[in-house]
Amino acid sequence: MAITEQELREAEARLVDELRHTATAIAARYDRGRGRVVIRLNTGLEVMFPPHDAEGLERATAADLEEIEVSPTGLGLHFPRLDADLYVPALLQGLFGSKRWMAARRLTEERARTAGKSAVARSERRRTGTAAKTVASR
Repeated sequence: MAITEQELREAEARLVDELRHTATAIAARYDRGRGRVVIRLNTGLEVMFPPHDAEGLERATAADLEEIEVSPTGLGLHFPRLDADLYVPALLQGLFGSKRWMAARRLTEERARTAGKSAVARSERRRTGTAAKTVASR
């Protein structure tokens, strides 16, 4: 099924209208001093995030992050040295990767928190000489 010229013009008009009501990137750079990717938006706001928090940038070096391309619509960021792409509206919603990647990251963070809490509890029990609480089976 071929797209007609009329359908293409209508789709472009919808995109232009949508972009009027959406925060889009007009520039992006890596701030070495802060270790953050900085995005300047068409609203005048600048937002930044640590690259290791974003899918595709987890192991990026400062040199990898020196070049950032903003898509013509301002909806995407491309990191040529990493062949990684990020969607600006998702970043603004706090979504730094795919659903699967975000879920795996939350699980890893939860395990780290749980392990940390367990270590603190063990240390406190050793310090105070108290026994660990046990839950009786019913």
